[in-house]
Amino acid sequence: MRQRRFLAMPALALLAACSNDSSVKPVNAPGDAERGRMALTQYACHACHTIPGVTGSQVFVGPALDGMASRELIAGKLPNTPENMLRWIMHTQDVSPGNAMPDMGVQEQHARDMAAYLETLK
Repeated sequence: MRQRRFLAMPALALLAACSNDSSVKPVNAPGDAERGRMALTQYACHACHTIPGVTGSQVFVGPALDGMASRELIAGKLPNTPENMLRWIMHTQDVSPGNAMPDMGVQEQHARDMAAYLETLK
C-alpha cells in the first residue's frame, strides 16, 4: 500500500504540472474586479453601502461607495492607496477601533478582488 501511494504522488504531481489551465492564479494574485463585485455581495457589503453595480438593501448605514477610486482618503483618515484599501477591508477595527463598520473576516484574495472593483468606481 505504501509503495502504491509513493508511486501515485509523483504521477499526480506530473499531471498537475502538465495542465494547461491558465485560469488558476496564485493566492496573492492581483485583484479581479468582477470577482470583487461578487465578493461585495458575498460579504453583504451592500447591506450598509450603496455600491454601483451591486444590488442592495435600502438601509444605508455606511457611505455610498461610488467614486471610491477618486477619493483622497479611506474612511476620512487613510490615504487612498491599494495597500491601505486592503488593510481597511481586512482589518477595519484595527485601523479605526470602534468604527461602525465591523471586521467582516474578509480573506486576502477576496479583499484584493474587492479593492480592484472599488478602483473601477471613478
